[in-house]
Amino acid sequence: MNFYKKKRILVTGGTGLIGTPLVKMLLEKEAEVTVVSLDQNLKKIKDYKFLKLDLREFSNCMKACKNQDYVFHLAGVKGSPLMTKLKPASFLVPTVSFTFNMMEAARRSNVERFLLTSSIGVYSPSRIFKEESVWKTFPSENDKFAGWAKRLCELQAEAYKVQYKSSNISIVRPANVYGPNDNFDIDNAMVIPSLINKISTSKKVLKVWGDGSAIRDFIYADDVASGMLKILEKKISYPVNLGSGNGVSILNLVNNIKNNFKEKKIKIIWQKDKPSGDKVRLMDTTKALKIGFKPLIPLDEGLRRTIDWYKRNSNNFKKYNSFKEKI
Repeated sequence: MNFYKKKRILVTGGTGLIGTPLVKMLLEKEAEVTVVSLDQNLKKIKDYKFLKLDLREFSNCMKACKNQDYVFHLAGVKGSPLMTKLKPASFLVPTVSFTFNMMEAARRSNVERFLLTSSIGVYSPSRIFKEESVWKTFPSENDKFAGWAKRLCELQAEAYKVQYKSSNISIVRPANVYGPNDNFDIDNAMVIPSLINKISTSKKVLKVWGDGSAIRDFIYADDVASGMLKILEKKISYPVNLGSGNGVSILNLVNNIKNNFKEKKIKIIWQKDKPSGDKVRLMDTTKALKIGFKPLIPLDEGLRRTIDWYKRNSNNFKKYNSFKEKI
């Protein structure tokens, strides 16, 4: 049985890192897809309906949700941890506005299922992140504004469940997501796209903060998209981590990326006097495994695909504005 066939599905943020493969998968499943975005550089799309709407306006959210069966809410504001710390209002306010508006519009429009994209940022510092630990702690100071923004959105889903006796909202908490269509701006990107850009553009020397010993959990965007499809189809109404469950050191990550640029002769200098963040940050993926989800793309393969895409498209990149909205 094809759960998504002929279903009318709205994807906010459908032109971004996770949204792009998600839309492709939905189209392959013969869904009738509508994408909402403010991306100015989109080509004309034949396979799905495209709406250019600002989701900070509630009326636009009502327009987007009209006659939709399911909503995948991926819209967010792209920004590195440093940028979210320097410009917290530019991150927190739109993030909360998008979600509060979309979830309420979906409720009023009688949307059958709604999937909320949360974040690894909701967790407090810990070696292993378990879903049930969130509300017993506070987000890390390094993720304060991003973490609380996503927690507020999760709390909205919980409030609807209590008041409206509805369990039609799914919540996913992805680990560190990477892949094609990411933000590769050096000053405002996450760790993998930032390193790819830096290594690609460096002449002889690349300075990296820390000693490389920090361990992180990375997951390829296509795997996150397939996990979202499975979670919504199974009508899971509790938060689920989507990660690899395996850690990689920043040292190994840097060397892996460097090896994909064999034409570059770069010396890596580790700035051990600079902060490198928490020592270990890994997702507990027990709940995901129980519902049948397991990532298929190993890090080596995911990095190769991402770097190949970057090399093909780097000449077309325009300078990113801080906190570019992927709506």
